[in-house]
Amino acid sequence: MIVNIKGLDLNYIVEGEGSPIVVLHGWGCNVDTVRPIINIINKRYKVYALDLPGFGKSQEPNEPIGSFEYAEIVKDFLDKMNINKATFIGHSFGGKLSIIMGSKYPELVDKIVLIDSAGLIPKRGPKYYIKVYSFKTLRYIYTNLFFWLSNEEKMEKFYKKFGSDDYQNSSGIMRKILVKVVNENLRPLLKDIKAPTLIIWGENDDATPLYMAKIMEKEIKDSGLVVFEGAGHYAYLDDYNRFVAVMNAFL
Repeated sequence: MIVNIKGLDLNYIVEGEGSPIVVLHGWGCNVDTVRPIINIINKRYKVYALDLPGFGKSQEPNEPIGSFEYAEIVKDFLDKMNINKATFIGHSFGGKLSIIMGSKYPELVDKIVLIDSAGLIPKRGPKYYIKVYSFKTLRYIYTNLFFWLSNEEKMEKFYKKFGSDDYQNSSGIMRKILVKVVNENLRPLLKDIKAPTLIIWGENDDATPLYMAKIMEKEIKDSGLVVFEGAGHYAYLDDYNRFVAVMNAFL
């Protein structure tokens, strides 16, 4: 189904009956990615899941927006669906939006489940700065090497070869949005979350490392952390049976 929010046509699904749960997918994903989560809860709850702007079958934003603007779109989605209060389940970028919802709009949030959530700026040691310096040096060389290409073509060629996976898989407006959202730090918001919060994390998550989960558990007042041994950034897929058990117990 399609709903228009802030001038954007967004794809969404609704399944089941009962109290509302909103499931938010990660960066570069869509409602199909969180289908395993939906299948756990759609027998007992009314589940809403939408392709966030620029993903799946949803329209891209017209200008670079940040996570707070994405959260406003989620809030408007709730209004369109006549949802007064809901449980939020967010993976990665969807977790980041759930943090914003829980801190900025607590009256709309019943419970929160954060799965390998984004939202904190990674620790940046010497290796990070060496990598950044090397990256900038390569970019300088690249922009001066292919003199027969336009600047735009040079940059496209460079980022396709040396950019991160997310950056390489993004283009146009979504690439600008990615640069914006990865530099946002939501740590100051954690203390404002009042809803009971379950934090599920993969022990070997290399996209949002485990230390981030421990910070969230410490700073979100009513929260608990469950670590899935051996799992990565998609903990709910890597240990699905355990995920089902933990989710059912929490909800």
